[in-house]
Amino acid sequence: MPQFFRIDDPDDPRIAAYRDVRERDLVGRDRQFMAEGEVVLNVLVASARHRMASALIVDKRLERLKPLLTDLPDEIPIYGASQAVMDRIAGFPMHRGILAIGECTDPPSAEALLEGLGPRALVVLLVGIANHDNMGGIFRNAAAFGADAVLLDATCCDPLYRKAIRVSVGASLMVPFARLATGQDPVALLDRCGFETLSLSPAGATPLAGLARAPRVAALFGTEGPGLPAELLTRTRTIAIPMAGGFDSLNVATTSGIVLHHLACVAQEA
Repeated sequence: MPQFFRIDDPDDPRIAAYRDVRERDLVGRDRQFMAEGEVVLNVLVASARHRMASALIVDKRLERLKPLLTDLPDEIPIYGASQAVMDRIAGFPMHRGILAIGECTDPPSAEALLEGLGPRALVVLLVGIANHDNMGGIFRNAAAFGADAVLLDATCCDPLYRKAIRVSVGASLMVPFARLATGQDPVALLDRCGFETLSLSPAGATPLAGLARAPRVAALFGTEGPGLPAELLTRTRTIAIPMAGGFDSLNVATTSGIVLHHLACVAQEA
């Protein structure tokens, strides 16, 4: 059973990792991440991929959450505080009243992650996704539609950033992911590992509705506005989502949900 501690002083050194949450988000957490809210806490407690280091929970929620926390290892501290003290610790009103620190595990290489997947696999590859809301939304969709892995290029933001985890409702703690090295060729990597690569573009040659999928398939999504680089589009099968006349743009997280639903449900190519 974990140890429960009362925090009455916002400057208590035991909760230093929780102090000034937004400032810490900007500078990073030295191989740790922050989880926020009850849904994400449930995912973290149950995770086989990540370890919870501690939690800080407002008094009015702590008693109800104790059954969830009682099976945690003895060395994990659980801190309780009043709403006023917790708000001062975090540096802004913590309406959810639940924070936890998790420890990052060493992710596999992109190639090792792909090679470990089965004969039928669905992979998401993200290029230049810098918005944490979009990152969280894409991971949420990946979990909802059974994607086996997410690959990130070197320019993507961190899916374990607090806001990305929160928007993903914990999915970025569940879906395996790996980051490509700077300059690593994603299309060549996917080809070597036996994946058909589909690139989403408003000018794509194949409408999504008519697409049958290969057993191993990867869907590529680029940043809003510029989209995927032309160099990737010319080397992959391009897919479009037809829209009403005069409109050709969807939010990238919305796009990922439509595409992943289709690929999860569509029949395999003969």
